Amino acid sequence: MPLFLGLDTSNYTTSAALYNSDDGRMISCKRLLSVKSGEAGLRQSDAVFQHTKQLPEMIKELCEKCGGISDISAVGVSFRPRNTEGSYMPCFLCGEGLADSFGALNNIPVYKTSHQVGHILAALYSADRLSMIRSPFIAFHVSGGTTDCLYCEPDEKELIRAAETATSLDLKAGQLIDRTGIMLGLDFPCGKALESLAEKADKSIKARAVMKNGSCCLSGFENKAQAMLREGESPESTAKFILNAVFSSVYEMTKYARSIYGELPVIYAGGVMSNGYIKSLISDKMQNVYFSAPEFSCDNAAGTALYAFYTYERQFK
Repeated sequence: MPLFLGLDTSNYTTSAALYNSDDGRMISCKRLLSVKSGEAGLRQSDAVFQHTKQLPEMIKELCEKCGGISDISAVGVSFRPRNTEGSYMPCFLCGEGLADSFGALNNIPVYKTSHQVGHILAALYSADRLSMIRSPFIAFHVSGGTTDCLYCEPDEKELIRAAETATSLDLKAGQLIDRTGIMLGLDFPCGKALESLAEKADKSIKARAVMKNGSCCLSGFENKAQAMLREGESPESTAKFILNAVFSSVYEMTKYARSIYGELPVIYAGGVMSNGYIKSLISDKMQNVYFSAPEFSCDNAAGTALYAFYTYERQFK
């Protein structure tokens, strides 16, 4: 049975996944890293410590779900945030070290990619659009650490070459959501709770995107949210305003990319894009756009398992 193991140790989640290339089945295990109440993130040293504890637990859980694991053909792992020079975060050393050890012990290849490519592949898998990797497409990676619009094309070495077309010039979308959520007394990460709060709003306050050459600026929306609350606006309407701000920014970035590359298909990945409200607004305004299923939007190792499969297939078949 051709099985491919994937590992991902991002800044907020420990993940392991197993892909069966015969039937296309993906089995995934993941666990959020613990963040103290009232705080909006983790130091890298704390993330590394928690990954070191949680990785063996994720592998054990994966084995239990599969009834044991044997005959793994290759391992895929994220070893840096992006496939660009100088991209580095210590937390990815945890997954990379386990992958290298597992590969050496079992005499199987280890294939390394970026966390970002992993996100894109996981999103394409869950949207049943993996065929898109054969030709150019547009991808969004929208999370706490990035708000990137990417032009993607097939690449012999990296499988997918993702070139930045537009980005956020200050706050990232996930940061805006989390900072607003903490402002409203929510626990980090705040995405789901903020969406639930926004659903109760009795009005929708529009937010006009602030754009510079296709890239967005988001920090002003945080300041606006603070002012709204000071002036007596409800937490519910403030939450919805922030989601409108993220939508309008992503929407304008998409239009900008298509003005350059034409009406290419678009895949939206990253934890922020699991938001149902933002998804519905984009779907109502655009065609040929696809979204990751919620369980594959947030950090996960499905994409690195798929990267192992595709790279192995190229090398040995």
